[in-house]
Formats: sequence, C-alpha cells, structure tokens
Amino acid sequence: MTTPFFAFGQTLPDYKVPVFNERAVRASAGILFLLAFAAFAQALLLGQFKATQVFVVAFVIEFSIRLFVNPRWAPAMIMGQWVVRGQEPEYVGAPQKRFAWGIGWALGLWMLYLLVIERSIGPLNMLVCGTCLLLMFFETAFGICIGCKLHDWLRPAQAQLCPGGTCRYTAPVGAGGHWGQGLLLLGFAAVMVVVAGWVSQGPELRGMHHPAVQVPSTHPKASEVERCKVPDFAKAMGHETIWKQHNGCL
Repeated sequence: MTTPFFAFGQTLPDYKVPVFNERAVRASAGILFLLAFAAFAQALLLGQFKATQVFVVAFVIEFSIRLFVNPRWAPAMIMGQWVVRGQEPEYVGAPQKRFAWGIGWALGLWMLYLLVIERSIGPLNMLVCGTCLLLMFFETAFGICIGCKLHDWLRPAQAQLCPGGTCRYTAPVGAGGHWGQGLLLLGFAAVMVVVAGWVSQGPELRGMHHPAVQVPSTHPKASEVERCKVPDFAKAMGHETIWKQHNGCL
C-alpha cells in the first residue's frame, strides 16, 4: 500500500475515517515528554534555558510537519513507530488528532515567540510549558488525549475510533475502585505528609556531592560577592534562593 507524501492519517478499507496507530502516537508523545521534562527541569532548577530553546524549535518543527506535511515524516513519530514496530497496531481516528495537535502547535508557536525570538522568561513561559507537559503526560501515561476531548466538546461531529474504545464504551459502576481503596489512598497521602515533615526537619545530607556547610567569612571577597550576584532572570522567576543554592552562595 502506498501513502501520499502529503496526507494526514492512513486510509484503510476497514475504517470510515483516516486513522493513526495509537501505539506509535503514544510512543512519540512519551519521547517528546521525556525531552521536554528534562529541558523544563533544567530551566526551573538551574536557570539554564538553552536546552528549552532548542526543544521549542524542535517541537514546532515536529508539529508543523505533522499538521502540514504528513505525520509519518515527523521525527518523533518516526521514532515512536520504530519503537512499537513489533506490536499489533491499535487504530484511532485521525480528525480528532488534528485538532489536538493544532493545540500543541499553537502552544509551541507561543513559546517560540516568547522564549526564542523575544528571549523573555517569566510565569507565562512556565504556564505554557506546564500545559504542554500535562497534555503529553496524559497522552503517554494514560492514553487520554485531552485535545481530543476538547474536539468532542467544541465540534458537532463526534470523534470515531477513540483510544481504548472510549467513544462507545461506558464504564460500569465501580470500575474505578471502591471506597475502601479511596480511604487507603488518603491514608497513604497522610503518611507521606508525615514523612516529608520528618525529612525536612532532619540534618542535611553529607558526602562527596554534599560537603559539610562551611561558615562564610564575615567579610567576603569582592570577587565572591560579584560571583554570587543573582542574575535578573532568576529574580524575574522568583528563584533567587534556588539560584544561590545551586551556585554555592548560601
């Protein structure tokens, strides 16, 4: 079977709408989530945004190819398809995916303008990045396409061939668990809160990467004062303390 160079989804005789292999889609979402999370964590914890800028450019290129050329030529989709090549395909409808990926493309363009073109950082960046991470996490971890849900709410034509058969499946009462399991989760959360409090009150870790804290000199050198001057981007994000911790300035 030959597929046109410009196309959105496969046209198969057994399905009324163009389809995608959901296993490849989830695999590609997982690859993007891993890279995005690494870049986001580096920016959040270390104040280093180069990796995030590179990822944003790659993200926009990826989704531009998916939407305007053919998803089968998008790099993450190619890798995802290769990873799941030994699994039986699970076909889902393509129209709702176009809508969902359009949301991702719009968010990517927003980040491209803010972070790459304007080189601006702040709470808005964190909100957009967090939204993208949330969408990709739900896709890869739970097989839930939030954008596809929005497609059903906003458009009259209901989606067909949803992942897991959710378009036609109604879960029976109690399918998500019972009250006893809910109580267990609450108890587990309470224990973790107690453990977190105990850990926070304990002594600092020591070792090769966490040496004992040295008492700073009463009159630090001018070079040390200059080195520990908090940059403007950390102040803009409200991360002065985190920046000082990572640069040994506390």
